[in-house]
Amino acid sequence: MRIALLDTFYDTSHRYWAEGLMKHMDHDFTLFFNKPHNWKWQMIGGVLNFINEVNESDPFDLIVASDMVNLPLLKSTLAQKHQGTPILVYFHENQITYPWSPNDMDIKKKRDHHYGWINYISAVLAERIVFNSSYHKQSFLYSLPGFIRMFPKFRSSISLEVIRQKSCVLPIGIDFQESKNDISNRPIFIWNHRWEYDKNPKEFFKTLFQLSSEGIDFGLIVVGKEYKNCPSIFIEAKKTLMAHIIHWGWVESRTKYLELLRQSNMLLVTSFQDFFGISIVEAIANGCYPILPNRLSYPEHIPQDLYNLSLYDNSESMMKLLHKVISQKLYLNTLELEDYTKKYQWKALILGYEQLFKG
Repeated sequence: MRIALLDTFYDTSHRYWAEGLMKHMDHDFTLFFNKPHNWKWQMIGGVLNFINEVNESDPFDLIVASDMVNLPLLKSTLAQKHQGTPILVYFHENQITYPWSPNDMDIKKKRDHHYGWINYISAVLAERIVFNSSYHKQSFLYSLPGFIRMFPKFRSSISLEVIRQKSCVLPIGIDFQESKNDISNRPIFIWNHRWEYDKNPKEFFKTLFQLSSEGIDFGLIVVGKEYKNCPSIFIEAKKTLMAHIIHWGWVESRTKYLELLRQSNMLLVTSFQDFFGISIVEAIANGCYPILPNRLSYPEHIPQDLYNLSLYDNSESMMKLLHKVISQKLYLNTLELEDYTKKYQWKALILGYEQLFKG
């Protein structure tokens, strides 16, 4: 098949997914993308940056667009030769249920719903809709009736059941490493997420402050890119936890990143948002023991018989679980957890993608 792969905000997770598709599928992919800057504009008009390249291409058998592509604008600017090409939208995230920063000016000026509207209309227009987790699909579909009612005198003629029927779930594939996690007798925590508010770094580091004040011996690896307006807790944590830090900051090579993952053995997650969580799955697959909130997509990554040893409901239960895992050294036995994540291997998912793409 000749497949056009479109993304107006080609960030880390989007790129990871797209490169995986092109690596593991035997199709002729053509990638059209914009760099991950100014996401709001990219979602509104970014498709115009590469529409001429799309239109100058030979006809495609399928167009695969990310949720950041403004599908109405795309369809209205496609050349006639592409007008009959089926379009699949892959939802990495959506702007209806994404927890916006309370400091965002669009929130303060009550003009933040336009981006969710683009997601909704894109879902209406797409021939197929794919979500990266069951949680994501369910939360998006559940939110649509209330979202639509926000618009005065608008009553959609498109049944929400139609959107539901053309929706499915296919997770992001992961390339697994054969080598196992390095053995360490003490807990070594890793932070391998974006340095942003929705990952709730304040609760993560405050928890480690508490463990440190209790005299618990642990190591800390913090991976990620520092930027101008990142949460100030990172500055405080680097000073307060200096005695525990093994690594702090960005790593250029994936090889080095995987080495740090395998050096770690504790994954404490406090995030407000994750529609899938590539960093979570990668860490578990590399031998990190997960302490996860009992919400969002996280329960999908844990076998049910380990829910009571990996999932927490609030800050109090999180601390109790942490103390139990550390005192009993449960983080030294992660084989069942690692095996469970093998369902996310590309070789386990690729047949589903093949069937979906061929329709």
